[in-house]
Amino acid sequence: MSLFRMCVFLLLLTVFLIACNPPQANVSPTQAGIQGKLVIYSGRSEALIQPVIDAFITSHPNVEVLLKAGSNSQLANALIEEKANPQAEIFITTELFTAQSLAEQNVFQSYPPIGVEKLPSEFIGADNTWTGLTRRARVIMYNTDLISPQEAPKSILDLTDPKWKGQIAAAGSTNGSMQAQIAAMRQLLGENVTEEWLRGLLANEVTFFGGHTDVRKAVGAGEFKIGLVNHYYYYLQQAEGSPVGILFPDQGEGQIGLLTNATAVAVVAGAKNLPAAHAFVDYLVSPAGQELFSKLNYEYPLLPAVPLHPDVQALDGLRLANVDVVQAALEYDATFDLIEKVSLP
Repeated sequence: MSLFRMCVFLLLLTVFLIACNPPQANVSPTQAGIQGKLVIYSGRSEALIQPVIDAFITSHPNVEVLLKAGSNSQLANALIEEKANPQAEIFITTELFTAQSLAEQNVFQSYPPIGVEKLPSEFIGADNTWTGLTRRARVIMYNTDLISPQEAPKSILDLTDPKWKGQIAAAGSTNGSMQAQIAAMRQLLGENVTEEWLRGLLANEVTFFGGHTDVRKAVGAGEFKIGLVNHYYYYLQQAEGSPVGILFPDQGEGQIGLLTNATAVAVVAGAKNLPAAHAFVDYLVSPAGQELFSKLNYEYPLLPAVPLHPDVQALDGLRLANVDVVQAALEYDATFDLIEKVSLP
């Protein structure tokens, strides 16, 4: 074989081998050493957490992630029942009260993720048993084809006004964010006022859905004038082209201020795959993970250096409600008792 033909042959062979063995993702030796099955219980809906999981898998290709999504209370009960034989490594919750309550029942183990010192201290559980991820605000969204900004309720207490009868949608009693709101209202306004508000919602024939996605879509379609949601559901619906507006309630003199809460993550005590669990928590609080929550889900990242989505209104300048998360968690049984007492759907 001539030298020329030999060179051509070797070139073609090289191209063939590259085609058969495409370049792998740039994975560090440490990441490559993290492997095995990682079971995640998530109170967040699959659509909101899956993109973050996919990004984690890209950088940790040897980890097999199994996601079980459900309501906070459903998954919390599962974790308690499984304490003797844990089936999950990670729990992600939509609000802090469930995280704090489970931590007090020794469901979680301590883990301070890389960079945790950069997060606000109020969003870190005692002994690092849970770590806050993103902040969210309880807002009123409305259909702009049906009501004007001037007509929209200015307080969550206004949702019991009879003029809105049959025109409001909200998440029901199994929703973690709704449970957390009721717990916060009990602390700020007292048991009697909160009970009166809940009964007022029922008298006003509020339609309660299983989750906020149904609420935002129904308001966006004009089936209801008003929806009580977490702020990012408004931005998700706006991105779909719906005629919706947003109001950050309770900013007036004497009002309680804007109710906010936060998502959180924790490592389950007795988790079978700690290296993968720790790597996943590290990723969630990293700039890359926090940026995904901000850009894709319109949430408020807790890591200070991560910018908001450009469409999201900053919390600066808004008066926020002052809620003691630990105390509210201690009274969570009383919150559920109240929910059952009024028979909230």
